[in-house]
Amino acid sequence: MSSRDLYVQDPGEDLWSVPATGAARFSWEYDDGRDRLLALYQKGKDKQWDANLRIDWDLEVDPKDPLGTPDESMSLYGTKYWDKLTEKDRGGLRQHYTSWQFSQFLHGEQGAMVCAARIVESVPDMDAKFYSATQTMDEARHAEIYGRFLKEKIGMLYPVNDNLQSLLADTLGDSRWDMPYLGMQVLIEGLALAAFGMIRDTTTKPLPKQILAYVMQDEARHVAFGRMALRDYYKQLTDAELREREDFVIEGCYLMRDRLRGLEVLENFGIPKQEAAEFTERSEFLHLFRKLLFSRIVPCVKDIGLWGERLQRAYVDMGVFEMGDANLDLLMAQDEELAEKLDADRFAAEEAARTAEVAEAIAQGTQD
Repeated sequence: MSSRDLYVQDPGEDLWSVPATGAARFSWEYDDGRDRLLALYQKGKDKQWDANLRIDWDLEVDPKDPLGTPDESMSLYGTKYWDKLTEKDRGGLRQHYTSWQFSQFLHGEQGAMVCAARIVESVPDMDAKFYSATQTMDEARHAEIYGRFLKEKIGMLYPVNDNLQSLLADTLGDSRWDMPYLGMQVLIEGLALAAFGMIRDTTTKPLPKQILAYVMQDEARHVAFGRMALRDYYKQLTDAELREREDFVIEGCYLMRDRLRGLEVLENFGIPKQEAAEFTERSEFLHLFRKLLFSRIVPCVKDIGLWGERLQRAYVDMGVFEMGDANLDLLMAQDEELAEKLDADRFAAEEAARTAEVAEAIAQGTQD
């Protein structure tokens, strides 16, 4: 079956070409590297994993209730349209919402893979090239995982959201080598991490919880990489150069905020676009979701040295300014710990099952 057969809406041409600009940079210095980045590169190598083995794909998923999250999480909840839906229709709506969310995760991970490869090509420092090569593999694995989940467990795909596609085009179309870091590692990945975390912490279903926890363990390293590289580089830039990057962040944050509404899903259920937009703007859950989504971006932007007056005003306008004081290191440490705990629990359960099997075999032999 072709992926095109699973799309709810026409995704357009199979290939999307973004014109590439900028130089491919080689470095002949192989021995001089920053200890922090080389340590992160070593960690990136040590933490590689196989999605076929680490994730329990035999776990069942009900396509009509893939996440087990409350109905209030859907912006149609509480409206006149919601009251008219049958239970079967509500199951279909849950399926579509999950498909839309995870389709954007899938498209974003492909974008992250392309951006990581672009960083390998364009970044001038060998230590950064080394680490970004491991990240390219991580992102390929994530795209593989989300694609498999959508195909095998949900059964449908949504095209890339216009705002996400616009930010990807801006990120990849810029000739400056630091822009894939800023657009992908800080904005797109920062937002995705927060979205992953909210679903990971609210889903009652074991398979999506596994997927999100393990992906987030990788992403914690990626954000750390972006912070290290950009913090060092932005100390060298002029005020004018920093303002250019802050303008990029402001535009990107508004794009990311507005891509979260899932209007495509509501339109697919026959809701007029204007009404769909009004429902999403009135959704208390979406307002909370939006605010939490910036919990990873705002402190990272502040940490790398982009904190001018215009940027601060934009964050005040979005209602997320106070996120700048969040402890990003603590959040990332928790992401890693949750994945490790899942592994430990799973290994303990497997060991207990093996022990019980051996005990049963011994008991059976004694009776014989």
